[in-house]
Amino acid sequence: MSRVEGELSATLEVLDRLVAFPSVSAAPNLDLVDYVRDYLARLDIQSNLSLDDSGTRANLHAVVGPKVDGGVALNGHTDVVPAEDDGWTDHPFTLVQRDGRLYGRGAVDMKGFLACCIGSAAALAAKPLKRPVHITMCYDEEIGGFGAPVLVADMARTGPRPALAIVGEPTEMSIICGHKGGLELRTEISGLAGHASDPRRGVNAIYFAARFIGRLEEMARELAASPVRGSPFDPPWSTISVGTIEGGVARNVIPGSCAFDWEIRPVPGDDGAAILAQAERYAYEELLPEMRAICPDADIRIETHALVPALDHEQAADAVEFVRGLTGLNDVSVVSFGTDAGHFCRAGISTVVFGPGSIEQAHKPDEFITVDQIAACLAFLDQLGDRLAQ
Repeated sequence: MSRVEGELSATLEVLDRLVAFPSVSAAPNLDLVDYVRDYLARLDIQSNLSLDDSGTRANLHAVVGPKVDGGVALNGHTDVVPAEDDGWTDHPFTLVQRDGRLYGRGAVDMKGFLACCIGSAAALAAKPLKRPVHITMCYDEEIGGFGAPVLVADMARTGPRPALAIVGEPTEMSIICGHKGGLELRTEISGLAGHASDPRRGVNAIYFAARFIGRLEEMARELAASPVRGSPFDPPWSTISVGTIEGGVARNVIPGSCAFDWEIRPVPGDDGAAILAQAERYAYEELLPEMRAICPDADIRIETHALVPALDHEQAADAVEFVRGLTGLNDVSVVSFGTDAGHFCRAGISTVVFGPGSIEQAHKPDEFITVDQIAACLAFLDQLGDRLAQ
């Protein structure tokens, strides 16, 4: 067996183990993290963990090569979206290889990239690296990127600090240099329930929610009417969207409560906090006084459940040039969805999104990544190691 074949075989074995961990977002991931830490320890590569407040979910930071500032961080998330058996040909948490494809929940998003990083660790450690390769893993990316800011802060505190970062979300090994940010929000409106025969005696929470949502729609149209000149994004403006709404108990009862989930996706350069503040002013200065004139206990609560920073395509320039130099690729593009890359970007680390597999296969039954994409990623990591040894 050649070295390349051996590395691919080792990577597929790692992927098989990673997929077997049902590391759904918000669930403990320490068993997966311990497996990776033990695997790297057998190669004399030590790992540092940073935990969430509950102590049940962890990020991992391992340094291959000299423990000095610089080098490249390879980053992926350990969590996956839920998987029901319905719609799957095989069990979702069992890796199945068929016709050049590797099926399993998380195979492409994004345990395939993590397996490549771990499977190539021995080869990277054998190179005379002058700058380090940082292998990093984060928890709870899928539900708001909660692990990444903890990881980045821990890296800044404990060191060493990478010069560049590559977040290996599935891009079919093409370079993504920017993405929008995201504020994940929930609004809960407390009114006053009553009999629907006399709406004057209550505070209809659904009515006030509808008015707030109407104002959000107006704001969305205002943003769309003022696109960011020269923006590479499609659409080239910040967006607002309402995703869910719930409230009321019966058609003849004035609803005393209503809640809805919504989001703001600002383009780099737009101030998402300012957009949120505009919405809050309408809620607190226009709607709430009207509600409390009827019921002093009425309330509007707007909660930010997650904040995903944008990946600035201009700040990504150094990382883009590094990946271009290894791959010969010229084309770069941007996307509207968010990733953990924004947290590295906000910390001043030039970052790109670049990884194996297609995002079209993520978050659906029979999720898969091809063996060819795994092999292409391993070849890239081999080139990356050679560059850092120069």
